[in-house]
Amino acid sequence: MSTGPTHAMSGLLAWSAVTALASSHPIGQLTPQSWAVGAVLATGAALLPDLDHPGSTISRTFGALSSGLSAGINALSSFVYRTTRLKRDSKRDGGHRGLTHTLVFALFAAVFTTTVVQNSQKWALPVLMFVFAGLAVRGIMNDWCPKQDALLITVVSAGITWAMIAWTAQTDASAAACGIAVGIGCFAHYLGDAITEQGCPILWPIPIAGKTWFPVAPPKIMRMKTGGVVEMAIVGPIITVLSVWLGLAALQGTGALPFLDWLDLLPMGI
Repeated sequence: MSTGPTHAMSGLLAWSAVTALASSHPIGQLTPQSWAVGAVLATGAALLPDLDHPGSTISRTFGALSSGLSAGINALSSFVYRTTRLKRDSKRDGGHRGLTHTLVFALFAAVFTTTVVQNSQKWALPVLMFVFAGLAVRGIMNDWCPKQDALLITVVSAGITWAMIAWTAQTDASAAACGIAVGIGCFAHYLGDAITEQGCPILWPIPIAGKTWFPVAPPKIMRMKTGGVVEMAIVGPIITVLSVWLGLAALQGTGALPFLDWLDLLPMGI
């Protein structure tokens, strides 16, 4: 997998890119408040697939609670892998980089988020914001005392959640945007894993080359080592810069940055 900071920023980048470039679509016409909520959800969702790995830093985001959830997800993922793999699939456990690393899961997460927020206006969004804010903080602050900071992350997540909920109004459109943001974050994670050495089984359960868990990846020469020089010195910084640029461009499109009206952040109708 890519490292936590790279995954987190890739989620923000993907959300920023979609909302900045889809100006003719409702997802590109959000209010500043809805955009900000979506940004938090997408950033956190870009870490969500790795909850299938009990040994990951992400699984310890909320202490024993998230660790227990991670163990359950890992067991389910392993079961699905064993029962659906074909002869040419690797004879691995399948708990990590399995079910939660597929488009099926991303679609489920997006639809589930939209449905829950639409039908449970009072509590659903605050709960989701709290969880995804925690994942986002954990991902970005990857080396922030990873074994002892569950309480601190909980407090920071609660603060972010309070600020976002106080600033936004929940509507059906916001619910749809929340679901799209989560789906976008998951997909960004898959792309990040796909360009690593192991690839990512994004297209499960479609059989490809005799494998239902075919690891989608570019040619080996184009892949990178997790936490290696390419990721840390090139890919990570580029993603961060693009996230800031497109994030500002998207916010400019919402009308949230009137002081930048003199500057077209998306020149030539990009």
